[in-house]
Amino acid sequence: MEERQTIRRVFILGMDGAGNFVREAATPHLDAWFARGAYTYFAQAELPTISAECWGSVLHGVKPERHGLTNERVAEAPYPPDSSFPSLFRLVREREPDAKLASFSGWGPINNGMIEDGLGVHKVSLPDAELVPALLGYLDDNPDVRLLFLQLDEPDGAGHRYGYGADSPSYLAAIGVSDERIGRVLSRIEALDLAKDSLIVLLTDHGGGGADKRGHGSAHPMDRDVFWSCIGPGVKKGPLAGAVTIADTAAVALHALGLGVPADWDARVPAELFADSGADAASGGKTAVSEENGLKARIGGGPGRTDAAGRAGAGLREDGSRAEDGRV
Repeated sequence: MEERQTIRRVFILGMDGAGNFVREAATPHLDAWFARGAYTYFAQAELPTISAECWGSVLHGVKPERHGLTNERVAEAPYPPDSSFPSLFRLVREREPDAKLASFSGWGPINNGMIEDGLGVHKVSLPDAELVPALLGYLDDNPDVRLLFLQLDEPDGAGHRYGYGADSPSYLAAIGVSDERIGRVLSRIEALDLAKDSLIVLLTDHGGGGADKRGHGSAHPMDRDVFWSCIGPGVKKGPLAGAVTIADTAAVALHALGLGVPADWDARVPAELFADSGADAASGGKTAVSEENGLKARIGGGPGRTDAAGRAGAGLREDGSRAEDGRV
């Protein structure tokens, strides 16, 4: 058996508030990279489907009721350095003191209120148009970065302003612009010959338009169903055949870096994501549920399926309960 390439770095590249509407938007860069790895259009955002709660789970590996982050809290105070639920960055720093770590965010509270201070993380908070050039410059100078996170903010802003959903042209256009920006990052990763030994996660934190055309926060599928993809050495290609939550991103990152996943995390490595048996063990026995969704070039919610059928195939239920989004 051919030995799997060692993963030397992890990139977590995300856009805010895009749900699974990448299927209707023009996203040629995401489409091309989805085809190179594992993907789903029915990963689940955390509840409530609000930015702080969701990005908090991506970066801390636990559900919102455990990390306690809200939009108000992250805007007002730094994340406690001694919290029982440390960020992914803190865990990597504790285990690899010399690792290069970086976070680029279009929404400042991620850097200020979710990632602990004093870790030596290279943090940059700028508008999306300025953020990506800053990231590219950093990557040119630091190809040996160990963990790099990117959050682009504009799709969520467009959803709040113009409405979320497939029937909102300005919203879909904002997703398309973010696709182009993430595409520039992915192209630079390739140009620097980093793709061969990197793990890349592409995702969004939540959708919108379910209970409120210009908002989110509910468990409605338009708010909660999101795209998620993973590309890298040892990753099985094709539609993911199991349940995925956005919190699982943290477990996938630690596993890829060869660091143990905390036993008390809610995050797990999705079943059958990696070809090696070690990932199966790291998944913590997470139940796999069939999901036969294909690339959007071939589907509208799955081959010959409606979105409801795609959710059912992933073991999901529709729920219209409402939770208010404090972010504007």
